[in-house]
Amino acid sequence: MAIFPRPVSPKSALGDFWGYFRQQRQHKWPLLGLSAALTYVIVWTFVIDANTNTMPTRNKIIYVESWDANRSDAAIILQQKIDFAKREAALVRQQQKMQGYADTFGIEWRDEEKRNSARRKEAVKAIDALLDERLAKAEAADKGVKAADAKPGVAQP
Repeated sequence: MAIFPRPVSPKSALGDFWGYFRQQRQHKWPLLGLSAALTYVIVWTFVIDANTNTMPTRNKIIYVESWDANRSDAAIILQQKIDFAKREAALVRQQQKMQGYADTFGIEWRDEEKRNSARRKEAVKAIDALLDERLAKAEAADKGVKAADAKPGVAQP
């Protein structure tokens, strides 16, 4: 029982292949190069895809700020205000970058930006007021604690 149909055999296929390469044709070598390059790209893509998200990750170092355990509430709230200001500045830079992309692609963003920036300014003002209120309370509490700790006739360091 033959594996291949009657007119096809590995011997005749190899003969056809060899006969094709013995002929003098202009497009023979460019097509061979193109087919080899295409095959290489396909195999390379599968190799890259096989390594995607399967390799073990290296140890990732995460740096955490170390805070003094005795710092006051006022110091914490001041740091929150600084961090909030940095976050707002980064948000403005990111928005400007995205607005540049929108201009490049012809997306209209100015009407929404006017509306959203007004709402954003109100929210930022409310958050700043809240932080200022908390800061005033914390500073008052710190002064009260320092005044209660101070004993008459004993010098404070």
